[in-house]
Amino acid sequence: MISISLCMILKNEEDVIARCLDCVKDIVDEIIIVDTGSTDKTKDIVKKYTDKIYDFEWIDDFAAARNFSFSKATKEYIFWIDADEVLFKEDQDRLLKLKENLNSNIDKVTMTDHRGLNENGEPLLRYKRNRLVKRKNNFKWVGFIHEYLGVSGNVHESDIAVTHQKLHDVGDRNLRIYRNKLKEGHTLSTRDIYYYGKELYYNEFYDDAIKILEPFTDMNVWVEEKIDAMCKISDCYFYKGDYIEARKSIYKTFEYTSPRAEAVYRLADSFNQEERYEEAISWYESILSLEMPKGCYGFISPEYWTWKPHLQLTVCYYKLNNIEKAIYHHKKAYEINPNDEYISKNNQFFNR
Repeated sequence: MISISLCMILKNEEDVIARCLDCVKDIVDEIIIVDTGSTDKTKDIVKKYTDKIYDFEWIDDFAAARNFSFSKATKEYIFWIDADEVLFKEDQDRLLKLKENLNSNIDKVTMTDHRGLNENGEPLLRYKRNRLVKRKNNFKWVGFIHEYLGVSGNVHESDIAVTHQKLHDVGDRNLRIYRNKLKEGHTLSTRDIYYYGKELYYNEFYDDAIKILEPFTDMNVWVEEKIDAMCKISDCYFYKGDYIEARKSIYKTFEYTSPRAEAVYRLADSFNQEERYEEAISWYESILSLEMPKGCYGFISPEYWTWKPHLQLTVCYYKLNNIEKAIYHHKKAYEINPNDEYISKNNQFFNR
């Protein structure tokens, strides 16, 4: 059996930290808490779980704080998790089983991130991350924001999911950090450019996001980030009402991978918005023949592969007065996600 140090960085997490620690406290062998300036009851709460609490002066650098937390670990492996994340019971059991059976020649273990849950408790977005690493390898975090672990060696791809259940949005915090770094003369890495463009997008600076992300898509970068950037560019043009340019970005994704539902759905939406229902239908229906990637390290949103196309096909066929097909796709959507607000309203409508 391996031993595990849990390493966390915290600031003002009194609403969620107990929920997080409760799900892992009986699995890990030590808990390392690095506080970056809490002014609430966070530190008082974590004292019930560990006495290994350290203060770290916040310098707008997440990697620095995480590396400091890793430096305090003493066990064979290091597991990291954020305060607004949890492991559900089945994933706790999987982590415990992993602890009991992991081969000691493994250097890193991947787990699936579930970002947000829908009405049925299913993930809105999923992707892989390195979550458990061998301490003696001295792996380092890289990047002052949207940091990542620089790892190498033997990998074990686990079936464990870490679920993100945030209560509070970070607002423009990340964007402010990027802008401060730029004012200080910091040169952005290609990864920083990608995330800076996304922060501009999330904060609805669509023109600025396009200016940053369009050059990024021509760089020699990870194809999954390139595809995601193209989808974000498409969204920017979509929200600006420029549906032709929105489609151009999606067409470009087809040069790098087989069609992804996340991209094709956006393409269909642009035609739907222009009331070009025949074209929209052809693209929505094409999603139904796609197979959702398994074990993919990219960014997968299951709802685009399952019920959302059926929901939009319901609307498009109804607009074309093809009520039989509208009802058919409504029933398909209802079978998959009866708790969605719009599907529920459609159900009431058709029942009337």
